[in-house]
Amino acid sequence: MRLRDIPISAWIGIVGIALAFICALFAPLLAPHGESEIVAGVWEPMGDAYLLGTDNLGRDLLSRVIYGARTTLFVALAATVISFSLGIILSFTAAVSRGLIDMGLSRFNDLMMSIPTLIFALVVLAVLPQNLFVLILVMAILDSTRVYRLGRAVALDVAVMEFVEAARLRGEGRLWIIFREILPNTLSPLLAEFGLRFAFSILFLSTLSFLGLGIQPPAADWGGMVKDNKDGIIFGIPAALIPGGAIAALAICVNLVVDWLLKRTSSLKGGRGDA
Repeated sequence: MRLRDIPISAWIGIVGIALAFICALFAPLLAPHGESEIVAGVWEPMGDAYLLGTDNLGRDLLSRVIYGARTTLFVALAATVISFSLGIILSFTAAVSRGLIDMGLSRFNDLMMSIPTLIFALVVLAVLPQNLFVLILVMAILDSTRVYRLGRAVALDVAVMEFVEAARLRGEGRLWIIFREILPNTLSPLLAEFGLRFAFSILFLSTLSFLGLGIQPPAADWGGMVKDNKDGIIFGIPAALIPGGAIAALAICVNLVVDWLLKRTSSLKGGRGDA
């Protein structure tokens, strides 16, 4: 693959994601003020002193957005990685084992998916201690049900192929078949799904924070910033729209890259089929 073959839309997504991760990694260096530092009056307008103005407590909004990128990306990425690890291992195990193991895991997954995700998360987070570990774990477990469904579907298609049967006849164990035979041949759809799940995690985290059960103050995260500044919209103050725009922009950038990956994968399959 050459760089000039990457479409403009994908470049936009890549640049947007890169900027978000740069802000997350170098937040203390890039932010002009501290994460919770009160620097001026409430809802100061945009200007030379404060490029994006201030929030409902007089904190610099630009600094909060930069620090919010760190919190939002860390929690969303951690939840996505854990959910994928859990979902893929369980789904591939079910696809390879079949029988009672497959039936038990699949029916339990169906039961979890039948419960509305947001309601389930709100109930669990209202009961358990509110900290980052619990938040990431709840998000990961809920999201792993979607990963399980896709992982089992693609694993079943690969598990019946000749090279997998040959591995079984050679006496290879279940872990060998999962990680050496099935996983490498299902990476393309799984990578695309990873991007979609990551975008969903960002939106889901922002929703939980807006409802008061996500990232807790005074830590900055984009959903919580929308909640803190929503009352300003009535007075024409855009403080809530800026973190909301950051959430939307990052989700769009992730989707642009995922769409490109899916199209590239489809074209490669088509080219092999024509050959």
